[in-house]
Amino acid sequence: MNSPKKIIVIGAGICGLSSAIWLRRAGHDVTLVDRDGPGAGASYGNAGVLAQWAMVPVNTPDLLVTGLKYLVDPRSPLFLQWSYLPRLAPWLLRFVANANDRDCRRMVEALVPLVTDSVDQHRALTRGTRAEKWVISSDFGYAYPSRKAFEADAYAWQFKRAAGMVPEVIEGAAVREAEPILGEAVQCLALLKGHGHIADPGAYMADLAAVLQDEGGRYRQAKVKDVTLTGGQVSAVETDHGPLPCDAAVLAAGIWSKPLMQKLGVKVHLEAERGYHLHFKGPSQMPRHPLMIAAGKFVANPMSTGLRCAGTVELGGIEAPPSRRPLDLIGCHVRRVFPGLTYDSAEEWMGFRPSTPDSLPLLGELASSGVFAAFGHQHIGLTAGPKTGRIVAGLIDGQRPNLDLAPYDANRFQPSR
Repeated sequence: MNSPKKIIVIGAGICGLSSAIWLRRAGHDVTLVDRDGPGAGASYGNAGVLAQWAMVPVNTPDLLVTGLKYLVDPRSPLFLQWSYLPRLAPWLLRFVANANDRDCRRMVEALVPLVTDSVDQHRALTRGTRAEKWVISSDFGYAYPSRKAFEADAYAWQFKRAAGMVPEVIEGAAVREAEPILGEAVQCLALLKGHGHIADPGAYMADLAAVLQDEGGRYRQAKVKDVTLTGGQVSAVETDHGPLPCDAAVLAAGIWSKPLMQKLGVKVHLEAERGYHLHFKGPSQMPRHPLMIAAGKFVANPMSTGLRCAGTVELGGIEAPPSRRPLDLIGCHVRRVFPGLTYDSAEEWMGFRPSTPDSLPLLGELASSGVFAAFGHQHIGLTAGPKTGRIVAGLIDGQRPNLDLAPYDANRFQPSR
């Protein structure tokens, strides 16, 4: 380790918590700052799966055709706040421009090392701590209406198979033997062995914040307003409770990182994918393992607090209130695929996934400012959070990871690049 540094980590989601813990374990003086409680945003409301299979981005080569079909189909898992389209257009054009085979393969190649060892990374982060109990080993199943629907996903499955994820394909009545909760609407189940999930994402984040403090770090609830640079280097993080002097900072505030990037003079193409969940409390049944409900593009995850069904994509910024249609769509599919399910109550939630046009996060130092980016993970924040934290902590500590960081370059959207 180099000499200990005073480091401020901005954002108490999974990426910020992981960065703070790994930095503290390297011997640095670490303060984690967030305006809300730990994991109050997407890290709380996510699907809770450690998606080691999620190396295929949303912007695959069929995006334009499929996206247009979805937008005119009220039963599709894609939604758009049309009044937001003029503001969304520059990002959306870049996103669609990456939806070709060459760029998709480039994105897959970059995502594979971030996601495929997620369970091991979460276990390394939590081993021997109070947070360890939330990391659960499990299989993962893709629930399709038919074998034909499974085969229609061949483009994505080729990349999963190349990464060593070869499914056991179960059909017909055997589907209900494997997963008794599933109804006749599911006739094909592609089962992947050796994955994992989080039993309660909110409790997990709270315990990770406690782990940081157990290990000598600090947590402060404050709103970050700005970053002070002295001679081009960060010297303090400005909050509504006053300045916090530092030698380096980590920016891990998800979609809320964008205004701070602008204050630093660094351009970033970042938009919010609005994700939704229905969390069924007191369910009469639970799946044996987490499931991707392919027809609705959402995950059903058995948690310690109930059954969470989370997913869909709505493009519409961060200011509009939650929409009814995505929640109604999830509810409709739940009734179809889990026909025997009853429950006591259902929590409704909406949050923001920070998404870049190339579906890759921003990792590393911004210019030469001493501010390190750790955000922009789209659908893989929980999955890649611990590895992200480990990478960023290593960079601040003067260690280069055994990984090409160029695809995640935090400065890649600058005009000169």
